[in-house]
Amino acid sequence: MVLSKRERVIAIGTLIAVGAFALDRLVISRLWAQFNQTQAQQASLITQLRRDQELIVKRDQLAPKWREMIQTSMKNDPLEAESQILHAIRNWAEESGVTLSLLKLDRLPDKTRLPEITLQASGTGNLRSAARLLWRVQTATIAIKVDELQITSRTPGADDLSFQFRLSTVYVPPSPAMTSAASKPSDHAGGR
Repeated sequence: MVLSKRERVIAIGTLIAVGAFALDRLVISRLWAQFNQTQAQQASLITQLRRDQELIVKRDQLAPKWREMIQTSMKNDPLEAESQILHAIRNWAEESGVTLSLLKLDRLPDKTRLPEITLQASGTGNLRSAARLLWRVQTATIAIKVDELQITSRTPGADDLSFQFRLSTVYVPPSPAMTSAASKPSDHAGGR
Protein backbone atom coordinates (compact mmCIF):
# COMPACT_ATOMS: atom_id res chain seq x y z
CA MET A 1 0.00 0.00 0.00
CA VAL A 2 1.46 3.21 -1.15
CA LEU A 3 0.51 6.35 0.68
CA SER A 4 0.51 9.71 -0.89
CA LYS A 5 2.52 12.48 0.63
CA ARG A 6 -0.57 14.00 2.13
CA GLU A 7 -1.67 10.66 3.66
CA ARG A 8 1.81 10.11 5.10
CA VAL A 9 1.74 13.52 6.75
CA ILE A 10 -1.72 12.78 8.18
CA ALA A 11 -0.61 9.32 9.40
CA ILE A 12 2.56 10.70 10.98
CA GLY A 13 0.58 13.54 12.61
CA THR A 14 -1.98 11.05 13.90
CA LEU A 15 0.75 8.76 15.28
CA ILE A 16 2.44 11.72 16.92
CA ALA A 17 -0.86 12.86 18.45
CA VAL A 18 -1.72 9.32 19.68
CA GLY A 19 1.85 8.90 21.00
CA ALA A 20 1.71 12.27 22.78
CA PHE A 21 -1.68 11.40 24.26
CA ALA A 22 -0.42 7.97 25.39
CA LEU A 23 2.77 9.54 26.78
CA ASP A 24 0.67 12.11 28.63
CA ARG A 25 -1.70 9.49 30.07
CA LEU A 26 0.90 6.89 30.96
CA VAL A 27 3.89 8.98 32.01
CA ILE A 28 3.42 12.72 32.32
CA SER A 29 0.07 12.69 34.17
CA ARG A 30 1.33 10.11 36.64
CA LEU A 31 4.56 12.01 37.20
CA TRP A 32 2.60 15.25 37.67
CA ALA A 33 0.25 13.61 40.19
CA GLN A 34 3.22 12.13 42.03
CA PHE A 35 4.93 15.54 42.01
CA ASN A 36 1.81 17.20 43.48
CA GLN A 37 1.53 14.49 46.13
CA THR A 38 5.20 14.94 47.02
CA GLN A 39 4.72 18.70 47.28
CA ALA A 40 1.76 18.19 49.64
CA GLN A 41 3.77 15.73 51.76
CA GLN A 42 6.67 18.17 51.84
CA ALA A 43 4.38 21.00 53.03
CA SER A 44 2.90 18.70 55.69
CA LEU A 45 6.34 17.62 56.88
CA ILE A 46 7.57 21.22 57.01
CA THR A 47 4.54 22.15 59.13
CA GLN A 48 5.19 19.18 61.44
CA LEU A 49 8.88 20.09 61.66
CA ARG A 50 8.01 23.65 62.69
CA ARG A 51 5.62 22.37 65.36
CA ASP A 52 8.26 19.97 66.65
CA GLN A 53 10.88 22.73 66.73
CA GLU A 54 8.48 24.99 68.65
CA LEU A 55 7.83 22.13 71.07
CA ILE A 56 11.57 21.67 71.63
CA VAL A 57 12.00 25.38 72.26
CA LYS A 58 9.06 25.36 74.68
CA ARG A 59 10.47 22.30 76.45
CA ASP A 60 13.83 24.05 76.84
CA GLN A 61 12.09 27.15 78.20
CA LEU A 62 9.96 25.16 80.66
CA ALA A 63 12.64 22.68 81.77
CA PRO A 64 13.98 24.85 84.62
CA LYS A 65 10.45 25.47 85.92
CA TRP A 66 9.67 21.74 85.69
CA ARG A 67 12.85 20.85 87.61
CA GLU A 68 12.02 23.45 90.26
CA MET A 69 8.49 22.14 90.57
CA ILE A 70 9.70 18.56 90.94
CA GLN A 71 12.33 19.52 93.51
CA THR A 72 10.13 21.78 95.62
CA SER A 73 6.61 20.44 95.38
CA MET A 74 6.50 16.92 93.95
CA LYS A 75 7.27 14.25 96.47
CA ASN A 76 8.96 10.89 95.85
CA ASP A 77 7.01 9.06 98.49
CA PRO A 78 3.24 8.56 98.20
CA LEU A 79 2.81 9.04 101.95
CA GLU A 80 4.58 12.40 101.77
CA ALA A 81 2.40 13.41 98.80
CA GLU A 82 -0.74 12.42 100.73
CA SER A 83 0.42 14.34 103.78
CA GLN A 84 1.25 17.37 101.65
CA ILE A 85 -2.19 17.54 100.01
CA LEU A 86 -4.01 16.94 103.31
CA HIS A 87 -2.11 19.67 105.16
CA ALA A 88 -2.53 22.07 102.26
CA ILE A 89 -6.29 21.60 101.90
CA ARG A 90 -6.83 21.86 105.67
CA ASN A 91 -4.77 25.08 105.85
CA TRP A 92 -6.50 26.60 102.83
CA ALA A 93 -9.94 25.68 104.15
CA GLU A 94 -9.16 27.31 107.49
CA GLU A 95 -7.78 30.45 105.82
CA SER A 96 -10.81 30.64 103.51
CA GLY A 97 -13.44 30.10 106.19
CA VAL A 98 -14.62 26.76 104.84
CA THR A 99 -15.68 24.01 107.23
CA LEU A 100 -14.54 20.61 105.96
CA SER A 101 -16.62 17.62 106.96
CA LEU A 102 -15.03 14.81 104.95
CA LEU A 103 -11.54 14.13 103.66
CA LYS A 104 -10.87 10.82 101.92
CA LEU A 105 -7.65 9.85 100.12
CA ASP A 106 -7.40 7.27 97.33
CA ARG A 107 -4.33 6.09 95.45
CA LEU A 108 -4.91 5.23 91.83
CA PRO A 109 -3.02 2.26 90.32
CA ASP A 110 0.57 3.10 89.33
CA LYS A 111 0.13 2.71 85.57
CA THR A 112 1.83 5.96 84.58
CA ARG A 113 5.17 7.62 85.14
CA LEU A 114 3.49 10.00 87.59
CA PRO A 115 1.09 8.02 89.80
CA GLU A 116 -1.94 9.95 91.02
CA ILE A 117 -3.48 10.40 94.45
CA THR A 118 -7.03 11.73 94.75
CA LEU A 119 -8.61 13.53 97.67
CA GLN A 120 -12.37 13.65 98.02
CA ALA A 121 -13.62 16.37 100.31
CA SER A 122 -16.88 17.97 101.26
CA GLY A 123 -17.56 21.06 103.25
CA THR A 124 -19.76 24.05 103.89
CA GLY A 125 -19.36 27.78 103.68
CA ASN A 126 -20.49 30.82 101.78
CA LEU A 127 -19.75 31.67 98.16
CA ARG A 128 -16.84 33.94 99.05
CA SER A 129 -15.12 31.26 101.17
CA ALA A 130 -15.62 28.62 98.47
CA ALA A 131 -14.17 30.97 95.85
CA ARG A 132 -11.17 31.70 98.09
CA LEU A 133 -10.55 28.00 98.61
CA LEU A 134 -10.70 27.31 94.88
CA TRP A 135 -8.39 30.25 94.23
CA ARG A 136 -5.86 28.81 96.69
CA VAL A 137 -5.96 25.46 94.87
CA GLN A 138 -5.62 27.18 91.48
CA THR A 139 -2.60 29.25 92.54
CA ALA A 140 -0.92 26.54 94.63
CA THR A 141 2.79 25.93 94.33
CA ILE A 142 2.30 22.21 94.80
CA ALA A 143 1.13 19.81 92.09
CA ILE A 144 -2.64 19.82 92.62
CA LYS A 145 -5.71 20.18 90.45
CA VAL A 146 -9.49 20.12 90.79
CA ASP A 147 -10.97 17.10 89.02
CA GLU A 148 -14.61 17.54 90.08
CA LEU A 149 -16.59 20.22 91.84
CA GLN A 150 -20.23 20.25 92.91
CA ILE A 151 -21.78 23.21 94.74
CA THR A 152 -25.33 23.18 96.10
CA SER A 153 -27.32 25.55 98.26
CA ARG A 154 -28.09 24.24 101.73
CA THR A 155 -30.66 26.94 102.43
CA PRO A 156 -32.67 28.32 99.50
CA GLY A 157 -32.16 32.06 99.04
CA ALA A 158 -29.25 32.24 101.51
CA ASP A 159 -25.50 32.34 101.02
CA ASP A 160 -25.09 28.96 102.71
CA LEU A 161 -23.46 26.42 100.42
CA SER A 162 -22.50 22.80 100.56
CA PHE A 163 -19.85 21.58 98.19
CA GLN A 164 -18.03 18.43 97.27
CA PHE A 165 -14.86 18.30 95.29
CA ARG A 166 -12.23 15.88 94.16
CA LEU A 167 -8.62 17.01 93.95
CA SER A 168 -5.65 15.11 92.64
CA THR A 169 -1.92 15.29 93.00
CA VAL A 170 0.95 13.30 91.55
CA TYR A 171 4.21 12.06 92.91
CA VAL A 172 7.45 10.89 91.33
CA PRO A 173 8.06 7.30 92.35
CA PRO A 174 11.67 6.33 92.92
CA SER A 175 13.27 4.65 89.93
CA PRO A 176 13.62 0.83 90.09
CA ALA A 177 17.41 1.15 90.22
CA MET A 178 17.17 3.36 93.33
CA THR A 179 14.67 1.02 94.96
CA SER A 180 16.78 -2.11 94.37
CA ALA A 181 19.96 -0.36 95.55
CA ALA A 182 18.23 0.78 98.73
CA SER A 183 16.87 -2.69 99.46
CA LYS A 184 20.24 -4.49 99.09
CA PRO A 185 21.93 -5.24 102.40
CA SER A 186 25.27 -3.63 102.95
CA ASP A 187 28.42 -5.77 102.56
CA HIS A 188 29.75 -4.32 105.78
CA ALA A 189 26.66 -5.17 107.82
CA GLY A 190 27.63 -8.77 108.48
CA GLY A 191 29.82 -9.92 111.34
CA ARG A 192 32.72 -11.06 109.16
